[in-house]
Amino acid sequence: MFRKLATVPGLRIVLAGMFVTILAGTPTVCAQQAAGQPTPDQQTQNQQSTDQQTPAQPSQAQQTDNQQSSGQEASPEESTSRRRAKPRDFKNWTFNAGGGASLTNGATRTFARGGGGIGAAGVARNYSKYFGLRADIQFDNLPLRNSALHLAQASGGNDHVYSVTADMIINIPATKVWGGYLVVGPSYFHRTGKLDSSAALPGSACNPFWMWWGDCFAGSLRLDGKFLTSTVNEFGENFGGGITRKISPKLEIYGEFRYLHGSHARITTDLRPITIGIRW
Repeated sequence: MFRKLATVPGLRIVLAGMFVTILAGTPTVCAQQAAGQPTPDQQTQNQQSTDQQTPAQPSQAQQTDNQQSSGQEASPEESTSRRRAKPRDFKNWTFNAGGGASLTNGATRTFARGGGGIGAAGVARNYSKYFGLRADIQFDNLPLRNSALHLAQASGGNDHVYSVTADMIINIPATKVWGGYLVVGPSYFHRTGKLDSSAALPGSACNPFWMWWGDCFAGSLRLDGKFLTSTVNEFGENFGGGITRKISPKLEIYGEFRYLHGSHARITTDLRPITIGIRW
């Protein structure tokens, strides 16, 4: 059959061209395949190089554990900030105000009755839960006894004391509600008084009342007759303590008892004030 086809005119030329084309395309296809596909040795080297360059990736469970451990472990700075953020268990400043009555003692008790009204106010600077400094001002009324008015030959009169104290305060917290404190320190007293009138004569001999009153000089009353008024300045000391009860987070009531003593030129003032008030 191929022989018969070969005898057909022009068919020989066509077959010859197809054969030449096939022979020319075969080397090109082989060259392309050789250039695009690496040899087995090259594939092995490429796989090893890829394994060396790509770091090992942790598993999902390991990543979760690392995240939890990093969240649980706080840095030193975070721990320090937590310690600094701890709330302070005391106030830097506290204020107090109250009132009550005074008991008298010594020479003051001889000429003035106890039970005179008082008013007090103060402020404290606390340096810790237990220690601070406190300053107070206080007014004490000293009603004159009838025996004192008799010695003064007066129909009536009054006497009172202004005091300023600067104390060290020691706080004693007992429970979350109850507490106590102690105070001690120097004091300054300004005692003033006035008699309604007096039949005493200037220059006459002084009795114990006039000596305590403060208008006796060299054993005699003032010659200018200005002994109806009295002004005595004294330095001394005070100490005492109190009990506190908290009634709210920022407010508490207190009861306080103190001993106050002042003296100057053998003139003394002795008080025992009892105060009830509030602190905040």
